[in-house]
Amino acid sequence: MTSISLPERLEHWRRRVEHELDRCLPAESALPQRLHAAQRYSVLGPGKRIRPALVYATAETLGVPADHVDAAACAVELIHAYSLVHDDLPAMDDDDLRRGRPTCHRAFDEATAILAGDSLQVLAFKILASHAGAPADAATRVRLIDTLADASGTSGMAAARRSISRQRVARSRCPRSSRSTS
Repeated sequence: MTSISLPERLEHWRRRVEHELDRCLPAESALPQRLHAAQRYSVLGPGKRIRPALVYATAETLGVPADHVDAAACAVELIHAYSLVHDDLPAMDDDDLRRGRPTCHRAFDEATAILAGDSLQVLAFKILASHAGAPADAATRVRLIDTLADASGTSGMAAARRSISRQRVARSRCPRSSRSTS
């Protein structure tokens, strides 16, 4: 695959991970249908899939076949999707649109969005534990799960998100005239 351009690689990896995500996500027709529809809406909507591309690019650089990192690529994209669903909620950023479409809580409802985000996070860890593309060695799977937990928990993404939220609250409480204009 090294003879194709970076844009072609990115497109190939985007299509690959979207195919894998489609296979990993529950069908919209499976119960609970509304929750599964919200999951699929949030994950399979438009996106560049940069995080999975980084997984595939790293694997390619190290000579690891792409099918050996499909699970990791899906897991990082599911964590990203979950974080966006939760970031868009009224208690966080209260966004109405994501990538030109109504956010999950606007397209469905707030409770469904919360549950969709929560269940996407759980699915990320399930995929690392049991996906056919996950490493066969249990110790390696546990290391992957541990690494993703650290990166997305209070040692990583959640702590950073909390810091951003606190800064926004602090700014919103400041009178306009006391805010820095530089």
